[in-house]
Amino acid sequence: MANQSILRISREIKQLQSCTDLSLAISCDDEDLRKVRALILGPPETPYQFGFFEFSITFGTDYPAGPPVVQALTTNQGQCRFNPNIYACGKVCLSILGTWRGNRGEEWSSAQGLESILISIQSLMSSNPYENEPGYESTASRQDKEDMTAYAAKIRHESIRISVIEPLEFLLGIKANSTANPTDQEGNQDVDEGICITDVFADLRKRRFLWYYDCYMQSITQGESEVTRKHKFTRMPFEHPGNSMDGHFDYPKLRSRLNQVKDAIIFETNDWAVQGKAAQEQEAGIAANLKRQHEQIVEKYKKHKNFTVDFNMVDDNPFLWQLTYFGRPMTHLDGGIFNIKIHLSPSFPEDQPRVFVESPLFHYRVAKCGILCYFPARTDDMRCHVDAIVAALEEESPYDPRTNVHPEASKLFWGSPDDRKQYNRQLRRSVERSAECAYE
Repeated sequence: MANQSILRISREIKQLQSCTDLSLAISCDDEDLRKVRALILGPPETPYQFGFFEFSITFGTDYPAGPPVVQALTTNQGQCRFNPNIYACGKVCLSILGTWRGNRGEEWSSAQGLESILISIQSLMSSNPYENEPGYESTASRQDKEDMTAYAAKIRHESIRISVIEPLEFLLGIKANSTANPTDQEGNQDVDEGICITDVFADLRKRRFLWYYDCYMQSITQGESEVTRKHKFTRMPFEHPGNSMDGHFDYPKLRSRLNQVKDAIIFETNDWAVQGKAAQEQEAGIAANLKRQHEQIVEKYKKHKNFTVDFNMVDDNPFLWQLTYFGRPMTHLDGGIFNIKIHLSPSFPEDQPRVFVESPLFHYRVAKCGILCYFPARTDDMRCHVDAIVAALEEESPYDPRTNVHPEASKLFWGSPDDRKQYNRQLRRSVERSAECAYE
């Protein structure tokens, strides 16, 4: 029975690790598959938008006959209740977990699994989480409506502060003296118990941060227009001391801290080339591997006479690639010349490449800082990365707000027919500028 349980857990972990769902990430203890960490991305267009919410999942020996034990870790050391169903102590109230009474048919069954648990938790992160509290599902009084707005507002603020900024500050060695942060008796900043310096989701957090930086800034700008600085959070009727979300708004401070994090990630990215050069001089295996992969890609494009892409290693450094993409004829990118830098870490493929479009390009998959949102078929093969980079620029992918990293461009691209025309005009202007810049 125990072996069957382990086989089931192993299969579910592999399925999640290989799936294309951008909202879920999973990691397990190599020595004990029953101990799992999961990261859930806050759903778009909710107060949790693009936050990083971490959970520990412990499977018992009776799994799948019985549900695992799930604990929320993004709680600011047990001080922040992010949802009526996600307590400050880490308890997750769900009928399928046996932690909440549910209707008949909602309880746990062996047909449930790890993915269904994570999706159920993610569904709690709705656009109006106030209604998750039993008895508040259909309230319509004026006070309730005001509380709904106030509840969403403080969740939006704390999602950025606690789930996005603080873990990255810790990973990047940034010391923030935010007045919005609780401090201990010695004045030290609290760090969430779910954060550790060897965070298995560190690279994912950093890459996604660059993707969603503009969205975070957009939320901050919206928040600044709605609340005054130092305004205290409103305590909800269902919140109590020890199980609430208390504090005050300080969006200007969040803006400053967000920019610090961005600068630190950009610095780290640029430093990969320096570290890589040292690794190359020491004849490290990863340097030789990346150099060979580069040669194979160049050979591939020459063989297929693909004239839309040109490659070279900057200063013969296998950790910094220069890709020049020539817009394909008869497309909106026709005539464009786009310089793209591919930064590779000495820890590749554990740390994935960070790709920046340096030429002007108004594109819904290219953030304002130039970071490109793309998805390789294989994360350890640079040929797949290059193919995915080109595909992200050329192909129109199905609508998925998690891949739209340029808010202004995305709004136009997925908007009305007139919006799409405006998008195409701005895209064409940026294409023309890219060619002009290439010849300067």
